[in-house]
Amino acid sequence: MKRIVTTLFVVSTLICFGQSTDEDAVRTTVDEFFTAFHAQDSAGLANLVSEKIVLQTIGTGKEGKTILRQQNFEDFIRSIVSIPDSVKFREKLLDYSIQTDGAMANAWTPYEFWVNDSFSHCGVNSFQMVKQQGVWRIVYLIDTRRKEGCKGQPN
Repeated sequence: MKRIVTTLFVVSTLICFGQSTDEDAVRTTVDEFFTAFHAQDSAGLANLVSEKIVLQTIGTGKEGKTILRQQNFEDFIRSIVSIPDSVKFREKLLDYSIQTDGAMANAWTPYEFWVNDSFSHCGVNSFQMVKQQGVWRIVYLIDTRRKEGCKGQPN
């Protein structure tokens, strides 16, 4: 009986460890994305994404209507790399909600965006990832952007 309990404990620990390992790896990919983003490291960003990555943003237009914008990854890289050294920018992730199923994962990360230590906007990032050859790659990234209803928003 003692052996059965011990065996069940070891197997359940291995199963739980395997699941958290994928979740940890997905979180690491998100963290590495933002490390490269803040460092304006185009090669670092390109190394974390799929060849056919889709980038989209949901916002609100001047008339209050929801707008969906799509951006080419090369244009995104150019815009990040071209930010002058005099501009300090930081996307502060507030939380992580990660789900995995085999080779697919989703990371939901609410954020605040700051420019030169001033609040700019907030929203949520949704990263869709695929695990290829043991490496998590971002295949789809969509975010929301708003100035109202943000946790860190100054009064």
